[in-house]
Amino acid sequence: MPVIQAAILGSILTNLLLCLGLCFFFGGIRHASQKFHAIVSEVGSGLLLVAAFGLLIPSAFFSALKSEALPADILPDVGPLHEHFTRAKLDADVLQISRVASLALMLAFALYIWFCASSQHSLFDEVIEMDEHRDADRHEDLRKPKFTMIALAVSLVCVTLLLIFLVGEIEHVVHSGVPDQFLGLILLPLVEKAAEHLTAIDEARDGMINVALYHCLGPSIQTALFNAPLVVIVAWVMGKPLDLNFEIFMIGLLVLSILVVGNFLRDGESNWLEGALLAIVYIIIAIACWYYPDPDVATSNGLGQPAIVQVAMTKDLLDQLQQLLRAGEA
Repeated sequence: MPVIQAAILGSILTNLLLCLGLCFFFGGIRHASQKFHAIVSEVGSGLLLVAAFGLLIPSAFFSALKSEALPADILPDVGPLHEHFTRAKLDADVLQISRVASLALMLAFALYIWFCASSQHSLFDEVIEMDEHRDADRHEDLRKPKFTMIALAVSLVCVTLLLIFLVGEIEHVVHSGVPDQFLGLILLPLVEKAAEHLTAIDEARDGMINVALYHCLGPSIQTALFNAPLVVIVAWVMGKPLDLNFEIFMIGLLVLSILVVGNFLRDGESNWLEGALLAIVYIIIAIACWYYPDPDVATSNGLGQPAIVQVAMTKDLLDQLQQLLRAGEA
């Protein structure tokens, strides 16, 4: 579960920081400054903030109450003390909140698709079409042979087989010494989205900054509003307790990254300096993930089991403690 959660957030961070940063950087080298349409940046930033809010709620709920929750096997004979604040009940509540939040985020994604397909369909088409006409090598692209449906189907099968092979090798990579958080947040998204990133960078270099921006923000929105909630719902159907209770470290990275990207998108203009800064932020995150402990050590938000301290005491002392507790309840 920790690797799955890290891969979900890593996919978002890779698109927002690395891919978008490289698009701004290489596009800024070829063009001193590139202006993009406000509708792309505003809708993208707003949806990402909504997604961050939905993903943050289960983690914040757990962090607020975890100090009050006690393991269920502590003092089993003292009556209903802390009955409503056991660790098992807290985990169950977080799981239910995650499932409800997942359904809400998927509803938000459906509304976004409807918004794009109906009320603002012509506006998005106009923005994309305008960029296509500004493509520096448009004539060369039109002369290139196009993929057929058979070629696309074969490519899809090959990519699926590669992903299955990649997932099967995760355990061996972890055993070789690669930290779980680094594998999920950095390596998996890089391998998975390498081709998509190169395409977006090429579009930015050719002056199609709106298309490149849409290719960076679009997958991030889909992952945050649909893919991550869908994993929780599928696990629910399969009877597996997968929730959105991310590590505080990871959810903090997500929120800060969205705020940084939103600040750079605010003016509707990009340059190579902004791209370099986004890439530097991503490098800092990658270094921090390499040194971040594995989930069996880093349990700040409940990814591991709670530590149980064994205390030795005499039977007479235990009887006295139970009598005091019963007297306090009376």
